[in-house]
Amino acid sequence: MGGPLDGIRIIDWTIWQQGPVATQMLADLGAEVIKIEERERGDPGRGLTAAAGSATVKGGRNFYFEANNKHKKSIALDLKRPEGREIVHRLAACSDVFVQNFRKGVAQRLGLGYADLAPLNPRIIYASASGYGPEGPDSGEPSFDYLGQARSGIMNAVGSGTTTPTYIYGGIADQMGAIMLAYGVLAALFARERTGIGQEVDASHLGSMMALQGLNVVARTILGSEFPRITRANAYNPLWNHYRCADDKWISLAMLQPDRYWKDFCEVIGKPELIEDPRFTANARGWNAAALIVILDEVFAARPRDEWMRILKSRGDFIYTVVNSVSDLPDDPQVRANEYIVEYDHPALGNLTLLGMPVKLSKTPGEPRGHAPEFGEHTELVMTELLGYSWDDVARLREANVI
Repeated sequence: MGGPLDGIRIIDWTIWQQGPVATQMLADLGAEVIKIEERERGDPGRGLTAAAGSATVKGGRNFYFEANNKHKKSIALDLKRPEGREIVHRLAACSDVFVQNFRKGVAQRLGLGYADLAPLNPRIIYASASGYGPEGPDSGEPSFDYLGQARSGIMNAVGSGTTTPTYIYGGIADQMGAIMLAYGVLAALFARERTGIGQEVDASHLGSMMALQGLNVVARTILGSEFPRITRANAYNPLWNHYRCADDKWISLAMLQPDRYWKDFCEVIGKPELIEDPRFTANARGWNAAALIVILDEVFAARPRDEWMRILKSRGDFIYTVVNSVSDLPDDPQVRANEYIVEYDHPALGNLTLLGMPVKLSKTPGEPRGHAPEFGEHTELVMTELLGYSWDDVARLREANVI
């Protein structure tokens, strides 16, 4: 069985990461995605040269573009030419969703704004990925992932024991912006099923990253202050902390109700004397947390992590797990069991390990396996089979450098 969006057609006029990932997520759910690329150079993501060392993989393929554009069909157009815009208008008339992530005003100047496309198809969902939202003094400013992290406050929320802003690699503002844009498109499609009308959707770096940090933001708005950037050495609850083990691997504890576990925990780690230690009673433990963390550091450093995992599993009902690196994830048995990564036989690159579906649907699961298109690979197919252009039309437009 296919995905829940089988039969939905999406026009993807996006570049880099935030927009492309949103449409790829929808493609994973079964939507047909037709990616419009600039006729001469294509999505600039195709040319990214540095990512985790090098972005180029076998045969000159680009890791970054492959990661963000699975399943899609690519058509290459010169949108500065009226004939190129006419092709997009004809696509919009027979599609469900139009997605773009260019600076405010670009689409309108080219005749590809919502006001231009909605008369052609009143049911169309017009989705925009922006930096700072559709309104306000900075709504027209350009943004990349780095600026999304900077403006949203997260660079001053992550990291511990420092006042220096910390950037998180991997494009998380782009990823979160993509998730929220896809969420908005799904909501708009559902609303259209009930009302029959299309609408505009906007998801920004700023709004999406604020949503990601929702509890921290609301702590500021309701309580007056955000969560502090504390170090693990002075965490108020030592049973909500992480510890280095003898093999230099880390274990994380997450016992939010420490009194519930305190007696059993002390016995299991071989420190029963801590149970009645006046420094660490329920009322005093938080005030003396730093001293307790020093003790627990010594305890956990005495055994390798696997041994601690076995001890905690077999001798109590504790809440804990390993601290992974990103490099650990592909081999994590829990990741494999849930197919959060999947194997795919790429037609050009051979076997690849790709991100799987983060959400499980039992009847319409979707399909995360797929590959990105060659530049302009589907231009003629889309024009002739979907839009009704003749082969003479295609030849004329190609000769005129429109496609």
